[in-house]
Amino acid sequence: MADQQKIHPVPDVEAPPETSPSAPLVPLSTSKSDTGNPVEQHPLNSQSHGPSPVKHSTAPKKRRSCCCRCMCWTLSLLLLLIVILGIIVGILFLVFRPKLPKYSIDGLRVTQFDLSSVNSSLSASFDVNITARNPNKRIGIYYDGGSHITVWYNETQLCEGALPKFYQGHRNTTVLVLPMTGQVQNGTVLLTALQQQQQMTGNIPLMLRAKQTVRVKLGSLKLMKMKFRIRCRLVVNALSANNAIRISSSSCSFRLRL
Repeated sequence: MADQQKIHPVPDVEAPPETSPSAPLVPLSTSKSDTGNPVEQHPLNSQSHGPSPVKHSTAPKKRRSCCCRCMCWTLSLLLLLIVILGIIVGILFLVFRPKLPKYSIDGLRVTQFDLSSVNSSLSASFDVNITARNPNKRIGIYYDGGSHITVWYNETQLCEGALPKFYQGHRNTTVLVLPMTGQVQNGTVLLTALQQQQQMTGNIPLMLRAKQTVRVKLGSLKLMKMKFRIRCRLVVNALSANNAIRISSSSCSFRLRL
């Protein structure tokens, strides 16, 4: 065989071209999506996109709504109770027509007004006539114990006493004679002030103060205990023992406290 045939390799056309294994098919900064288009990966704190949406919880709103409902119910109940109480008070007022009691001082007798020679103290004893009037048709008044009555000249207490326990019925007028006693330590100074007062004005102003606990009776129903205070201003011509004391003027004010 003179001439031998030469065999040359024929490249495979269908085979894919060889690529370098070191070169990545897709850049590191991208990822391939399901559709085949690369999607860029951005860091979480990237400024190109806006901040991620914040999900708000609905629990505080529910708590606030519950608190608002409770407050509204409480205010509604209080308003309803006030309205009911006002209606009851209005009915009682129309039925019983309550009126405040009236008090007056009709007489004053000085049984003792002596200055002690031992310690210069002054002993005073008064008999005070107090008239209590209950003008109500259907309301009675129970006068309980524990009352306190005092007689003052300016800021000096002259004597003290107490009201007795009694019941005052409808449209009743009760006259009380209250014995009151007391002792003033600085008797000489007090007598000097009284003499000057009488010489300048011809009379002596006194103040009677009373604190009393009462219970009001509406028909057959007894209400809770109440306290009232009485202040009576009176002017007398003199303060001396065993002499007729004339009251020039007298006025009393009444204050009720629950």
